[in-house]
Amino acid sequence: MIVTFTKMHGCGNDFVVIDATRDLRDWRPTPSQAAFLLDPNFGIGGDQLLLLYPAHNADARMVIMNPDGSEAEMCGNGIRCCAMYMLRHGLTVKRELVIATLAGLIRPAIEGEQVRVNMGAPRLDASEIPVADYTGQVVAQPLPSVTPWPCDYSLPPMTCVSMGNPHAVFFVSDVTTVPLADIGPLIEHHPVFPRRTNVEFAQVLNRARVRMRVWERGAGVTLACGTGACAMVVAGILNTLLDPIVQVQLDGGELTIRWTDTASPVWMTGPAVEVFNGTIALDEHV
Repeated sequence: MIVTFTKMHGCGNDFVVIDATRDLRDWRPTPSQAAFLLDPNFGIGGDQLLLLYPAHNADARMVIMNPDGSEAEMCGNGIRCCAMYMLRHGLTVKRELVIATLAGLIRPAIEGEQVRVNMGAPRLDASEIPVADYTGQVVAQPLPSVTPWPCDYSLPPMTCVSMGNPHAVFFVSDVTTVPLADIGPLIEHHPVFPRRTNVEFAQVLNRARVRMRVWERGAGVTLACGTGACAMVVAGILNTLLDPIVQVQLDGGELTIRWTDTASPVWMTGPAVEVFNGTIALDEHV
């Protein structure tokens, strides 16, 4: 089986994008196929696999697969890339799109080389995120200790937010000192997160600018996370640390996040870059 793909990235969060709206509409990659495609040594390489399928209630449906074969509800950088892909590859002539995801209908708007996305209102109740053993909003709450803990790093309080997918946000004085690769998987798989969680560590530079690093559920350390940036800004505002419009500095670039009040959607603006196109053979044994 020969598959045509496009490699894209948003702030260094890189994706293998596949158009499944035509010949591949009945194909769904197996976990081993997703792992192969995302492997940088034997496949194409990427943080996540993005597949575009037809949708009866939207311009397309986006399916997100992680390297471990799991499926994510939503990806902020990914949806920007999918919107730009659809315009550049002739799937639409519109610049304001509706894309169906497991997190609901998301509405990206293409503005030059940037894509602005209405990410919807954040979900703040523990039951909706979900976070077990907590009630109401989980703001500046301790995470129960993990044993064994792999280092002497002291974990600060967490604030939890759902942007259609779960996030645990920790504010620290210096993100460069966080042993993210060591503690990220332990937090992701902590028993208080029944669906696992994405993990963000953020350093507030001023009320309008934050430095953030991320451990993505099912993918590991990545250069950026769009939903994570949104969740982090919401968490920062809930902790009275940030203003409504924030520049988020990630390892791979910058996003602009805006959130005005609890009844309003979160708006994300950032780049979507096409890197290269190609074809790859999926062996029958994969």
